[in-house]
Amino acid sequence: MSKQNIYDNDKFYENFKDSRGKELNFNDVIETPIITSMLPDLNGKTVLDIGCGMGQHALQYSKSDAKSVLGIDISEKMLAYAKENNSAANIEYRRMAFEDLDELEQKFDVITSSLAFDYVEDFGKLMKRIYAMLNENGVCVFSMSHPIATAYDGVYDRYTRTEKGERLYANLHNYGIEGLRHIRWVVDDYEVYHRKVSTLINDIAAAGFVIQECQESKLPEEIRLAHLDLFGGVIHQPDFIFFRCSKCK
Repeated sequence: MSKQNIYDNDKFYENFKDSRGKELNFNDVIETPIITSMLPDLNGKTVLDIGCGMGQHALQYSKSDAKSVLGIDISEKMLAYAKENNSAANIEYRRMAFEDLDELEQKFDVITSSLAFDYVEDFGKLMKRIYAMLNENGVCVFSMSHPIATAYDGVYDRYTRTEKGERLYANLHNYGIEGLRHIRWVVDDYEVYHRKVSTLINDIAAAGFVIQECQESKLPEEIRLAHLDLFGGVIHQPDFIFFRCSKCK
């Protein structure tokens, strides 16, 4: 199983860090509020954050009185930033790919992931491993790029626009063809895996989970209208999808 480490690419990392440093970005304005609203009470809980990146979520969980937070990521650059800027006494950061989760022997009350599962080749296998790593009645909350977004393969314009550039609607192409996508995003050969919504749901269920909640990304209209250059297309296609899954007997 291949392990993608695009965030240690200097150009990609610097672009990502710059975008996260801006007051308005998709992660902070859209993704974080939704995934936060879906979390259980973290007080006294042991938490695993898969693909923890720069550690913003891990620090958030720490401040929510989690007993402990383990953040894992394959990127040395992201982990270095996390350790320097988002550390706490109850947070541990460890370099590890999610393909190597079998190396972790402990179990957790809550497992989370923010926009990291786009890079997993075998999503069904990953969900089964996460299920096994949860304590009884444990919860997994995660976000991914929405399948409508990952269907994009870079060979056509993502939006049909007016002459002034206003987004009229999103174009959907090859949604039913699952697998690896190669597109140009900052670098020439950015890779993500595309799966249909039904595939995600069936893989989650096959792992043994009960899906408690599913959300698709949204944004208050006043914010979208105030920043059409950045968020103008969010009403045409959801960028992210979110699941809260429980290990209920």
